[in-house]
Formats: sequence, C-alpha cells, structure tokens
Amino acid sequence: MVTDMRGGARKASVLLKSLANENRLKILCALVDGQKNVGELESILRVRQPTLSQQLARLRSDKLVSTRRASKQIYYRISSDEALEVVGLLHDLFCNDATKAETPFHVAAE
Repeated sequence: MVTDMRGGARKASVLLKSLANENRLKILCALVDGQKNVGELESILRVRQPTLSQQLARLRSDKLVSTRRASKQIYYRISSDEALEVVGLLHDLFCNDATKAETPFHVAAE
C-alpha cells in the first residue's frame, strides 16, 4: 500500500509541478478543446514561439501532451487523462464567469 501511495504521489507531483507554471497551464487549457499546432497556440495564447516550444517540450517530457505530425505541422494534444480532468476542474473553479467574480485570491499584477 505504501509503495502504491509513493507511485501515486510521484505521478501527482509531476502533474502539479507542470501545472504550477502559468504558460504550461495556459497551453493545457488551450488543448482541452482538441489538438492544435504551435502557430495556433501562439495566436490563442499570445506567447512567443521560443517560450511556447520550451514549455511544450517540458509537457512532452512529463508525458502530459503528445504530438502528431501532419506534413510540416506538429499537432499537440493532451495525452494524460489526469491532466485533462485537473485542468477541467481548474477551469470550473477559476474561469467560469460566475466564479471569476467570487475568487478570494489576490492575483498580483504582472
């Protein structure tokens, strides 16, 4: 049982560390609706391509996204059911119109 808990804790830790970065979280949020290529993500998120590529590489390394090549384009999609579920929960908690106004957290200006 303790061994199972350690494995689960390790996997959860990897997921939470990835989600702790704002750019990686935004990427995963954008991918909830389906696969997208780098150009689409860059346009949606307004994140520069080098930053986007770096964060996508980290998400791939953490096995949270996978890729599919079509001609010269590489498409990214969420490959982790756990990531999809957690991002959906975070969306419900922080991004719904009803909850955005009620969020008790102080968000520092960027």
